[in-house]
Amino acid sequence: MTIQQLRYFVAIVKAGSINKAADNLYISQPSLSAALREIEREVGCTLFTRTARGMALTPDGQSFLGYAHQVIEQMELLEARWLEDRPTRQQCAISTQHYAFVVNAFVNMVKATKTEEYAYTLREARTYELVEDVQELRSELGVLYLNSYNREVITRLLRERGLVFHPLFIAKPHIFIGKDNPLAQRESVTLADLEDYPRLSYEQGKENSFYFSEEILSTEFVKKDIYVGDRATIFNLMIGLNGYTIATGLVSADLNGDNIVAVPLEVEDEIEVGWIVRKDITMSRLAKRFVEELKNVVRGYGVEVLPDEVIG
Repeated sequence: MTIQQLRYFVAIVKAGSINKAADNLYISQPSLSAALREIEREVGCTLFTRTARGMALTPDGQSFLGYAHQVIEQMELLEARWLEDRPTRQQCAISTQHYAFVVNAFVNMVKATKTEEYAYTLREARTYELVEDVQELRSELGVLYLNSYNREVITRLLRERGLVFHPLFIAKPHIFIGKDNPLAQRESVTLADLEDYPRLSYEQGKENSFYFSEEILSTEFVKKDIYVGDRATIFNLMIGLNGYTIATGLVSADLNGDNIVAVPLEVEDEIEVGWIVRKDITMSRLAKRFVEELKNVVRGYGVEVLPDEVIG
């Protein structure tokens, strides 16, 4: 078995089909199919099953994928150290709900890796799409939250997709508002205080469900609702329309300036933010570094980082 065959195998997993993987690799479909048959012959088991949606890993294939990733990464490190005059091109993809502190951690990771060449991806995605990104290995890691309302549904979805949740921190709910909002100087606010202000939420597309909402209390009726698709727009509407969104309270002045402030919201709820990965995959060195940067950023806000455990 060769390193190239292992790379072919990983490419098929990421693409979800032999045809797409062959296109991505610029090789013929018969050549790629032959390489896969040779791997399966050598290991003595079937690694994929064919479904209506494409190629799906068997249990043996899921186990094999974890080892393949480790071998490929170690080979790339060896090549960079002994066989090349320049470092190997670093790659890492992260998907996340719309959190500024995740962007902070991503920036810190990129700066800390100090490599001359890289191809990093940071996707701010809808909740269901984020889960699919990690399941299908478009992203190695995802960041989302659980609370008393969505916990059962989200953890069941993660379990069905072969994913696990690692708690990062627990936050008390806050509202994010513009600094000139009449509520900006309050020590705390109630839901009644927000009655006349527009509630800003991230729209969730075709998988629009209260359980996938990025904001807690999404089932509470309000008179004014505005749904947006990106973080820049939601911040602009906080300033232009005195709108609010419910979030963790971790707002980055470094990246977003001082135009947005966080005010505690008086509700009986908590937001547990964490990161998800496939349980059959060994995390890469860069993904582990990103998690450490996440923890460092959270600690920088004075928030306690939770002990690492696996849920799901």
